[in-house]
Amino acid sequence: MVVPRIRHATLDDEETLGRLDRVTWSPLHSVQPRPRPPYEPFYNERFGPRDHLVAEVGGAVVGYVRLAYPTPLACNSHVRQIQGLVVAEEARGAGVGRALLRAVREEARRQGARRLTLRVLGHNAPARKLYETEGFLVEGVLPGEFLLEGAYVDDVLMGCSL
Repeated sequence: MVVPRIRHATLDDEETLGRLDRVTWSPLHSVQPRPRPPYEPFYNERFGPRDHLVAEVGGAVVGYVRLAYPTPLACNSHVRQIQGLVVAEEARGAGVGRALLRAVREEARRQGARRLTLRVLGHNAPARKLYETEGFLVEGVLPGEFLLEGAYVDDVLMGCSL
């Protein structure tokens, strides 16, 4: 198992993270259409470097996780949500996703969060297994929430206490 270096993203990571996002795109985990040129910037008015942790192995970026508030409501400000977890194909199965999950939990705690939530597509068995082994529980299922490539796919809501 490789031990990745986890760090906060910087402005200089934008091009690398955008490229990683595009090459790892799959209907297994994305409800958005496949990205096509001209590509949107990775960072935008909603998400910037401060919202991302990056995993590096041997100096190369091999993954990231995006941490956000699930809503803008003050009464929900004790919750953080994982709104993206990406691991490069060549780094999968080496513990990078697990290291990112553990780091984002600590980051959410550091920010004062009491809960951490996420949404995962029902057919994404590898991600669901990883989340479950890291203490996330299924808290709800929206059956057939998305129509992806001709099939209806569940939206699975998962969470854990911090």
